[in-house]
Amino acid sequence: MLEEKAITCPYCWETLHIDLDLSGGTAEYTEDCHVCCRPILVTLHVDEATGGFRVDVRAENE
Repeated sequence: MLEEKAITCPYCWETLHIDLDLSGGTAEYTEDCHVCCRPILVTLHVDEATGGFRVDVRAENE
């Protein structure tokens, strides 16, 4: 199941919309900012019992 989520780039502060695949459960991956092209570390936390999720983003070098 895909969910769209608005995030803020930790480098340029632009709002980006990313697609999240909740079917894979909790995951961590890198996605490039669509504006400044810098790598953003995305951590997806999925609660498999409730189907809820939370997304944390940070600069890759932090």
